[in-house]
Amino acid sequence: MSKALDVICLGRVAVDLYGEQVGSRLEDMRTFAKYLGGSSGNVAHGTARQGLKSGMLARVGDEHMGRFVCEELARAGVDTSHIITDKERLTALVVLGIKDSETFPLIFYRDNCADQAIVPEDISEDYIASAKCLAITGTHLSNPKSREAVITALNYARKHGVRTALDVDYRPVLWGLTSLGDGETRYIESASVTQSLQEVLGLFDLIVGTEEEFHIAGGSEDSVAALRNVREFTNATLVCKRGPLGCSVFEQDIGDSLDDGITIRGVRVDVLNVLGAGDAFMSGLLRGYVNDEPWEQSCRYANACGALVVSRHGCSPAMPTREELDYYLANEHQIPRPDKDTMLNHLHRVTTRERGWPELCVLAFDHRAQFVEMAREADIDVAHIPYLKKLIWQATQNVVEEKGLQGKAGILCDSTFGMDILNDATGFGDNVTKRCWVGRPIELPGSRPLQLEHGNIGTQLASWPKEQVVKCLVFYHPDDAAKLKARQESLLKEVYEACCASGNELLVEVILPKSMPHSNVESGQFYYLHTMQRLYDLGIKPDWWKLPPLMQEEWQGVDALIDGQDTHCRGVLLLGLDAPVDALANGFSIAKQSKHVKGFAIGRTIFGEPSKQWMQGKLDDAKFMQAVKTNFITLIDLWRSN
Repeated sequence: MSKALDVICLGRVAVDLYGEQVGSRLEDMRTFAKYLGGSSGNVAHGTARQGLKSGMLARVGDEHMGRFVCEELARAGVDTSHIITDKERLTALVVLGIKDSETFPLIFYRDNCADQAIVPEDISEDYIASAKCLAITGTHLSNPKSREAVITALNYARKHGVRTALDVDYRPVLWGLTSLGDGETRYIESASVTQSLQEVLGLFDLIVGTEEEFHIAGGSEDSVAALRNVREFTNATLVCKRGPLGCSVFEQDIGDSLDDGITIRGVRVDVLNVLGAGDAFMSGLLRGYVNDEPWEQSCRYANACGALVVSRHGCSPAMPTREELDYYLANEHQIPRPDKDTMLNHLHRVTTRERGWPELCVLAFDHRAQFVEMAREADIDVAHIPYLKKLIWQATQNVVEEKGLQGKAGILCDSTFGMDILNDATGFGDNVTKRCWVGRPIELPGSRPLQLEHGNIGTQLASWPKEQVVKCLVFYHPDDAAKLKARQESLLKEVYEACCASGNELLVEVILPKSMPHSNVESGQFYYLHTMQRLYDLGIKPDWWKLPPLMQEEWQGVDALIDGQDTHCRGVLLLGLDAPVDALANGFSIAKQSKHVKGFAIGRTIFGEPSKQWMQGKLDDAKFMQAVKTNFITLIDLWRSN
């Protein structure tokens, strides 16, 4: 029977604060990265990335972290309709670090937390019945109230033929067996925990755990004996995770060794840290399980997911997407080091990006030198420039409202004169009615060879919002002197790698120097195309390109190049170079024939003349804004009419 959901996850959901200084004690951490966390939250996120229709059943606090959890899940495609906002409790937090591959100081902040407060009344029978599988993580069995809610959900699932899966997810600290600060300990023998687990094992069709987790479930530190003990309470398929050795599946009887099960060997990787491996394993396993794939294939998914996650920082953000995992499994024999494979890491980056922009009308006023020059010509203080840019920003917002461009408009603005604007335009999350595409330049205006205006790119991006797009303008020609090319290419490569690390998208704007030859159809020299090819050859794959209007033959080449090099490229935006509207009209018409041109990012054609007149006192604020609006609307209509 058709089901609305593939899997519903019930259990821990939290916010992970991951220390960024790998190798440090938690006491010495200076900065933390914020991720979605909690075993069930990770599995909901991971299964959604694997293409399953997953849902999350939980409580979160009525605060920023609770909203973050819901937004992160929703961005991955998880159904969040049954996440309850708890107005009396806070969202759980986890603070953790990575000392080495096996050491991870960890503190759970779960005192009276929202997710643990889930009660039977929160469980919708119809919602449980809408899924193929209900996936539980074991921590919620440790508290009487949440345990009752879990059992209610399991009973509904059994009633409606919904498969049930348990990830034992044993954390001694969450069962009250260690000091509050000892979240790292993974196993402590406990007869009471064993009894608590065994009371519910018969409610599951699938039980997944490490050898130590089966030790606690089976009440024995001999793995085979523990599995046999578990078998006395349940007919479920048992999947025992064995780290680098892979996993073993037991559908019926337990043999004399773990290898007597269906054993699928693991993937060898250099481990950054083992945290998150189990949640990734479960995500991959559920992909195969709910789609009735053989255990061998299901476990291939699971092992590979776990291996990829242990080589990366964080749990949920490290989860592979379906496309990424399928690429890896199709090429695993040619990828001895998944954590170092360029294509695999590129796929992870581009297939986990937030939603795309099918069309963009961008007002570019990130110019610095041009505004300074206009101010000097008008004999006014450059201190007026930030105010003028705020008027341009206000005019942009008015145009978006009047033209119904919500979710299809953006700005290019600098931090030198427009920091307040960047702050104002950023931070709307997934609110489409307010969300704005925001690009921010990094190049020193007019520099050739390329220089960065504010120094080291990694240092800069540490303080940037992730949603701001890094815009880098380079004056480049394929016939440049070797030393000049090498210097510019090296810095562009550094910028690209920094964006890969920070998660910011990168827009590369290419302009051929005026003093050098441009493209010629008769000679077959398409220098913009050659430049793009060169950057791709260097391993630079920008999320966006910004190019001037080109000839039809050039656009055909651009389309073929992007199709061959990076099918996930966001697209191309047209630049204006202060061209008059009539000249841009022809360029727009030809560019629209390219499937990769998504719109324009033009500035001086829109604001240039009005800005001069405002600085000269010929236009007041209102007339200036009206002139900018009129010019912007003219270009929007021109673009959309072609």
